[in-house]
Amino acid sequence: MPPRDEEEQRLLVNPLLDSSDEERAYDSTEKVHIIGADEPNEGGGDNSDVCSTKAPPFSWKKLWLFTGPGFLMSIAFLDPGNLEGDLQAGAIAGYSLLWLLFWATAMGLLVQLLSARLGVATGRHLAELCRVEYPTWARMLLWVMAEVALIGADIQEVIGSAIAIKILSNGLLPLWAGVVITALDCFIFLFLENYGVRKLEALFAILIATMALSFAWMFGETKPNGVELLLGVLVPKLSSKTIKEGVGVVGCIIMPHNVFLHSALVQSREIDARKIGRVREAINYYSIESAAALLISFIINLFVTTVFAKAFYGTELANDIGLVNAGQYLEEKYGGGLLPIIYIWAIGLLAAGQSSTITGTYAGQFIMGGFLNLRLKKWLRALITRSCAIIPTLAVALIFETSEGSLDTMNEWLNILQSIQIPFALIPLLCLVSKEDIMGVFRIGPILKIISWLVAALIILINGYLLVDFFSSEVSGVILTSVVFVFTAAYVAFIAYLVSRGITFSNFPLKFKRLTNSGN
Repeated sequence: MPPRDEEEQRLLVNPLLDSSDEERAYDSTEKVHIIGADEPNEGGGDNSDVCSTKAPPFSWKKLWLFTGPGFLMSIAFLDPGNLEGDLQAGAIAGYSLLWLLFWATAMGLLVQLLSARLGVATGRHLAELCRVEYPTWARMLLWVMAEVALIGADIQEVIGSAIAIKILSNGLLPLWAGVVITALDCFIFLFLENYGVRKLEALFAILIATMALSFAWMFGETKPNGVELLLGVLVPKLSSKTIKEGVGVVGCIIMPHNVFLHSALVQSREIDARKIGRVREAINYYSIESAAALLISFIINLFVTTVFAKAFYGTELANDIGLVNAGQYLEEKYGGGLLPIIYIWAIGLLAAGQSSTITGTYAGQFIMGGFLNLRLKKWLRALITRSCAIIPTLAVALIFETSEGSLDTMNEWLNILQSIQIPFALIPLLCLVSKEDIMGVFRIGPILKIISWLVAALIILINGYLLVDFFSSEVSGVILTSVVFVFTAAYVAFIAYLVSRGITFSNFPLKFKRLTNSGN
């Protein structure tokens, strides 16, 4: 293979590095400086370190500097929608679905690692790359899908926070008031962002710690069976009575907006993208911190599932439990005490709701800015993103304030709404991360590519099962059935189009194709 000069090598590692005139996730002044990012090239030459493909030795100090984006990403695995799925799985299926929770988290980790890899290797996040890769009609449709998924997730997250606020205020504050209070977190986000990325990451660390302590306290209070817990994690078990809950456990792990978010968060660190070894180092550290973050999220989800398995599995209340009444049922089961369990539950739920709504605002900024290339002030983008979610959420809170059953039905519709959107984040991600003209030397290999597509297909099929099961029970009548049929045909056609794009030439500038193919 003929040698490449420094410019060609730099473009091979990061072919989009020079487009500084477009919207970017972070300005250079906002990034966390990584040790070694501005070190002179080794050996006194101009190209020696640029051409080096070996990552520097492991450093705990560097791992600490890279730690943060993975924990922000992990919030989507702990949002109120996931907590509701956990408590329902525990109440209805007991400990039997813990193994599925573990493997669903592992599949989620794979998807998020690919997202991080894409962001680090290209210097662009997924929404920006979709804007370049797809024609106008397709990217606009992808943008609408991403925004709809984000709004659906945000409604659940804000309602979760509002429920917690209502519990903590002893019912004095209605749901709509909780929604308004939660909306103010946008200003907390903007305030902390002005003081740097690390301050924002510290806030999320506190919120995750609050969830962990709250649900660990509940775990200690209820004392789930340790042997059954271990068997539930290690021994796969799925029956016809628990398949719906099992599908729900997997379906709520992958959040479409989170795939976009993680590819942007990893750009908050300043690395020398001209050096293959430095890029490889960043990918390695992000992989470690993401795995650690999702391990913690798995433990927290396990706490919630086992608490409700211990308290309600096999009881008449099992099929009636949701976010709205879970705290009340726990209080009736375990009483008050020095610190009533209903308040412990509410504190954990509030931390989950607040953290996930802030990350939703963050994701909304990247999605809107990336797809539309908007160079708006951050406060304006945050305000637009928050308004898009808060206005429908406030309407939901006013309508369903007095009807728990209606609120649960709405949650089912919102889960379906997000399930529909999953292919429109996963398929572009897998197509982009497999392309050499985009990823350079960091494109995924054939084995990882096969595994990733199999995981994506499994996730899409599982969510497809949710869609079929839901619509078969909810849709009736010739007109409504015809509408669903037409929608389904268009939906499948668009998915087929996205997959076909993965096996065709990229729309990126021809210059980058020539560079990446010159050594083959």
